[in-house]
Amino acid sequence: MLVEGTIRWQVTEDCPWDLLLALALRDLAGLETTCAPDLPRAIPDVGSIDVSDIDARMLAAQWRGWWTGIVPLETRPFISEVRPPHFAAFDRALELQEAMYRAYDRAMDWARMRRYEYLQAVEVREHPLADVYGLVQKRQFELRRQSSSFRLDLAVLPLAAPGAWVAAPDTIVVSKALRDDAKGFTEWLLPLVIALV
Repeated sequence: MLVEGTIRWQVTEDCPWDLLLALALRDLAGLETTCAPDLPRAIPDVGSIDVSDIDARMLAAQWRGWWTGIVPLETRPFISEVRPPHFAAFDRALELQEAMYRAYDRAMDWARMRRYEYLQAVEVREHPLADVYGLVQKRQFELRRQSSSFRLDLAVLPLAAPGAWVAAPDTIVVSKALRDDAKGFTEWLLPLVIALV
């Protein structure tokens, strides 16, 4: 996780493991129209699994409950709790547990590659959050005061359309395409920094 800021403000950026797994499972199970429908499909396409014998309504409700718990930084597990052999994290979400049994290998392989690609992209940036820090510093100079207190968590995910979506208070999902476009990212972030600082 990348962290930038001061005592008054903090911006974090990551490509969170559990969010990658949840996104992969959502698409594999064909839940993208009922679960986080504002987020485009993941890329590259992760494929699909057969969930025709699983109660679709229950599966979608359980996925949404899982997503709601892992999106905010303060409730996101530091180490993923989604682990075989029986995925104890889903002991009270049996439809989700069954879907994960079926999807785990494919979801893990896909998530592992996307996480690797994100880390490679971060390595080529000279200073990983310099763009964020620079915008905040510039805004403080314009206002001739220190920043107001704020926290912002950027979750970078490989989505089919470039853009950014508010996923929870203080948490914004940013497409990998937008984050990799330095100019586009700065143009998107500037109004947010103006509002927050």
